[in-house]
Amino acid sequence: MKNILTGIGFAIATVLAAPLAVAQELPAAEQTYKEIEATLGIVPSHIKAYPKSAVAGAWAMFKGLELQPKNNALEPKVKSLINVAVAAQIPCRYCIWLETKMAKDRGATDEEVAEAVAHAGYVRHWSAVLNGLQIDFETFKTEFGGD
Repeated sequence: MKNILTGIGFAIATVLAAPLAVAQELPAAEQTYKEIEATLGIVPSHIKAYPKSAVAGAWAMFKGLELQPKNNALEPKVKSLINVAVAAQIPCRYCIWLETKMAKDRGATDEEVAEAVAHAGYVRHWSAVLNGLQIDFETFKTEFGGD
């Protein structure tokens, strides 16, 4: 009985504390908006529409992957070309437009963008073939020198 009451008490406390937790997250979102604007010059509409509780985390991920090249293994242009290829396969017209622009801003040529997209299609093609034909994975790995 004591465990049930403790569980009920925890549930009630969680429900009552939820509005307080949300209120405490808002200043973090507002501070993040200020940092985004200072960095990008604007707070894009998709960031404003994003859940306030997740804005700081999304911004931290973006900064870590895109704005701190000294901490990353991939060069910015390479990352952008990967992003273009992934965006083409999702497909996401917003992502394709922005990632292509970023790739070109980072020095990618039209030919490099085209090749990245072609590689995405190439991998997608063989994924469809291998999965569609249900090729045995262990046999496949053995054929290509895997363990």
